[in-house]
Amino acid sequence: MTPPALDGRREVHRAGVNGFHRPRSLRYARGRTAESFYRDSYDHDAVRSRLVEPFRAGAPWARAVFDVGADGPVQDTQPSAGEDALLLVDGIFLHRPELAGLWDASLWVEVPFDVSVPRGNARFGPVDDALRDPDSSANARYVGGQRTYLAEVAPRSRATWVLDNTDLEHPVLWASRP
Repeated sequence: MTPPALDGRREVHRAGVNGFHRPRSLRYARGRTAESFYRDSYDHDAVRSRLVEPFRAGAPWARAVFDVGADGPVQDTQPSAGEDALLLVDGIFLHRPELAGLWDASLWVEVPFDVSVPRGNARFGPVDDALRDPDSSANARYVGGQRTYLAEVAPRSRATWVLDNTDLEHPVLWASRP
C-alpha cells in the first residue's frame, strides 16, 4: 500500500504513543496512582529506538510495539520510509525530557480539565457527575498524572504551536515559541 502524501508531494506516516504502552505489570507495579500513570505508562525508550530513530535513518520502523488491550507485544515493522517522508506522532506526554530533541516541531493541544475530562470520558459511554468532575476520585489517576506532567515539564512552553481546542467548533492556533 502506498502511504498517503501531503499535498501529493510528501509521503506521510502516523504513529501514536498508545502503541508504546508498557506491560500492565510494569504500568501498575507501584499502584494505580497519578504518579504511576505519569511515570510508568509508556516505553519512551522504544518510542525513540523503535519508531523515531529508525524512521529518520531510513530503516524499517515500528508504528507500535505493544497492544495495551491484549497486554502483549505486537510485531508491526513498517518498511523504510522515503527520504523526505514526514512522521506525525500523537499522544500524551510527548514533551517529556526522555523525548526531548526528537521532534522537529510539535503541537500542544490545550483544553481545561473541566472540558477535557467529560469529553474524554464520553468516549467510553455515558458520563455521570463523577466522570464529569476533574477532581473526583474516578479521575484522580489520569488528571493527577496530567497535572504532574504540566508542573514538571511545562509542555506548552516546549511546543512549536499551541492549539486551544476548548471549543471544538472554534479552535485557536498560535505559535508558542520562535
